[in-house]
Amino acid sequence: MDSARFALFVKQDCQTCTLLVPVFERMRESLPDLAIYVQDDPRFLSSAGAAYDKTLEKSFRADIEITPTLIRMTGQSETGRVCGWVRDEWRNITGIAKLGQDLPAYSPGCGSKTRQPGVWERLVAQFGDSQLKSRPIQIDEWDDPIEACFDRGWSDGLPVVPPTDERILRMLSGTNRRPDETIGLVPPDLAECTVEKVAINAVMAGCKPEYMPVVLAALEAALDPLFTMHGLLCTTCFSGPIVIVNGPITRAINMNWGINALGQGNRANATIGRALQLIIRNVGGGRPGEIDRATLGQPGKYTFCFAEDETDPAWEPLSVSRGIPSGRSAVTLFQGDGIQGFVDQKSRAPEELTRSLAMALTAVSHPKQAQTANAILILSPEHYSIFRDAGWDRTRITKELHAALLRPGRDLIVGAHGVGEGIPASRAEEMVPKFWDDGLLIVRAGGSAGMFSAICAGWTGGRARGQTKPITKEIRL
Repeated sequence: MDSARFALFVKQDCQTCTLLVPVFERMRESLPDLAIYVQDDPRFLSSAGAAYDKTLEKSFRADIEITPTLIRMTGQSETGRVCGWVRDEWRNITGIAKLGQDLPAYSPGCGSKTRQPGVWERLVAQFGDSQLKSRPIQIDEWDDPIEACFDRGWSDGLPVVPPTDERILRMLSGTNRRPDETIGLVPPDLAECTVEKVAINAVMAGCKPEYMPVVLAALEAALDPLFTMHGLLCTTCFSGPIVIVNGPITRAINMNWGINALGQGNRANATIGRALQLIIRNVGGGRPGEIDRATLGQPGKYTFCFAEDETDPAWEPLSVSRGIPSGRSAVTLFQGDGIQGFVDQKSRAPEELTRSLAMALTAVSHPKQAQTANAILILSPEHYSIFRDAGWDRTRITKELHAALLRPGRDLIVGAHGVGEGIPASRAEEMVPKFWDDGLLIVRAGGSAGMFSAICAGWTGGRARGQTKPITKEIRL
């Protein structure tokens, strides 16, 4: 019959462990097959023959969560484990009747060093089965990993975070989805993209793990056939994906919908949109100068992501207007250009502001084009308050804007007013709408001071109404 062996895992930086030093010394006298592993200070219990678990490999392989932890082994099997100090349990597992007689009956212990932030993923990468399938790239000891990422074309022109195994594993902890789950085929190369590949690019973009569900939902929206990501890539227009986030997750990950919501300074806003762009580049092969044929492009092709302001309970969020149940989180992906600023500091009635906004919205793509592109109208709080105080909701604002945007076809036809651009001459006698019925999306965002709103013109592919549309996807963990 195999005799019992014992393994004890402790930390010097643990009040319970230091309290139990007399217990450990007594156990060393009574249990010849006792191995003691110290996680932090090699001097701690050195007189009792403790070993320094410098790499934490012993603690990792024993799956230690609490110090102290005492494990009894019989043969190759674990036959007992005690976490923290529970006097009666330590006596039972060791067979030492009066162990810890002068000490409290209970002391909870501390968290194992293996469970400190960032440590566990590193240990899994080094000693465990990480189950990562992507091919690792070996970087020479003297090479700069950031420069290596540049050299391999993995960057959008800005430095990326090198995707080490531990960083990838940490990013994967932000979702319940399996690393090997396939999200879809990413254009233009139609390369398979797994959750693991998403995590790699989210690392490079600078995301936190809690952003992963948003990045995954944004990618799912981009891969919806009606989003036509391949067409958006190869167009010579300015457009790229604009990510609008709604629901409780915007607060949970501290997204910005207020001051400078469309600008720099918020990590979630900046890195979620960037992660999507890096996936398209690094997995799908959508690189500028190759399949990406934009004549000029726009800065939003680095990243364009923000949250909607949902602080007014009377306002229907964009996601709800597009079919997502209230209280749930979602992303809406829009094929859009950069920002066209709108300044009106004098209108005070909703009718005035509507006519003013309509004048600005006619400029989308070109003042003489109609039903060729969608648009986003981003209402600032001060402009929104004019509508709110008059009792206008999303439906009313949208309806009135569409009505204000109807124009005589004779003013828009090719050649009218000495301008070659325009709609076909056959529509001269029509009253022509600027957008399709579902082509104008209204979102609330921005700081509380300043009567400045914004318009984001859509991709001219929007003229093919049934073939390309903005896409909204619910976010799931």
